[in-house]
Amino acid sequence: MKRINLIIVTGLLSLGFATANAQDEDARSMADLLRLIEQGQARDSQEARQREAAFKKAQNNQQSLLNQARAERTRQENVSANLEGEFGKNQQSIITARQALDERLGALKELFGVLQTVAGDAQGRFSASLTNIQHPDRGAFLVKLGSKMAGASSLASIEDIETLWEMLQREVYESGRIVRFNHVVTKADGEQAEMEVIRVGAFNLVSDNGYLQYDSNEGSISELLRQPDGRYLGTASDMMDAASGESVDFGLDVTRGSILGLLVESPTFMDRIEQGGIVGYCIIALGIVGLLIAFWRLIGLSGDSRRVAAQLKRETASTDNPLGRVLAAYESNKGADTETIELKLSEAALKEMPGLTRGLLFIKVVAAVAPLMGLLGTVTGMIKTFQVITLYGAGDPKMMAGGISQALMTTVLGLVVAIPMVLLHTIVSGQSRKIINILQSQSAGLVAQHSERNG
Repeated sequence: MKRINLIIVTGLLSLGFATANAQDEDARSMADLLRLIEQGQARDSQEARQREAAFKKAQNNQQSLLNQARAERTRQENVSANLEGEFGKNQQSIITARQALDERLGALKELFGVLQTVAGDAQGRFSASLTNIQHPDRGAFLVKLGSKMAGASSLASIEDIETLWEMLQREVYESGRIVRFNHVVTKADGEQAEMEVIRVGAFNLVSDNGYLQYDSNEGSISELLRQPDGRYLGTASDMMDAASGESVDFGLDVTRGSILGLLVESPTFMDRIEQGGIVGYCIIALGIVGLLIAFWRLIGLSGDSRRVAAQLKRETASTDNPLGRVLAAYESNKGADTETIELKLSEAALKEMPGLTRGLLFIKVVAAVAPLMGLLGTVTGMIKTFQVITLYGAGDPKMMAGGISQALMTTVLGLVVAIPMVLLHTIVSGQSRKIINILQSQSAGLVAQHSERNG
């Protein structure tokens, strides 16, 4: 049944193709149509036979390719076996050659090991040394020598050993010299200029602008972003101005920049004041005003004290001093009774009191307020520190440095202002009380003298 269905389907398909071809060829009869169908069947059978032949031919070619691949694999396996045998022979030859080399080297092997170690250490030291600025070609030789010793393919020559010894001796020699030379220097503002540089051994570099630093990675010289204190900077200027053979004092950093870096990073006086913030500036302003008033009153009271002392030695009253004005009040009221004289003298002494005690209260207030303002700055600084801890945690101390600096500096500033204010208030008030005591004693003496005369 399946075969019959296949025949029917094939016939219908053939009929369809034949119908299409018949339409193309404009078939005019049923006989022509049957003839075309038979031709189509014959043509399909021929194409099928051609495809079958092509498939068989390709199958034969695949078998041939497979055989060729197997043959190539067998050949490569043989080559691999030969190479393995040759590798084993070569490895044994290398071991034998190394043993022969070690026997021939003997004690020289240790020498070349030491030579390799010295070359590596010298390369690291020379690259970071200030002498490398004037001898930059040493690194290439040391790298080549170290590679030669590490490879063990060739031996170091006497010339190589002598060159290394000469480099080490030159480094020692240059470490004890002070040399002037010109070099391109990167200034603190970023500009580059060629200027005269002095190398002090292998420790420091200085120029007219102060101390310099050397970058061994880039081989460049640059100025410090901030120079150390004036006394160290002064020694650098003395070194630049010194003549050949002249002895000068110089701030030498034997750590090759470590101590100098700490000096540069340490805060200056102005940096410490800035750490106090607004509260610190207010304390300083209050202290300056208090000092000015204290010195003004101290100068004034000292002058009054001298004039009062001079008045005590004179017989006539002078109105240029407090005691003279009190004596003048007595002279103008000599004819009055004792009670009137006493009142007049008390009135004259009371008139002198405001001038003698002027400014003392303000100095006392400054001495009391300055520590309180310092405490205020301490509290605000600690609040800032706690806010930073809340936001960023306590992992980075630099984040908290600002608040802690303000907390400490304002306390210091408050004490620095308060302590001299207390001392100045004591001195000024002592001068004032001294003059007031003289006025009171002289007034009492005049009253007693007048009472004795009238009695």
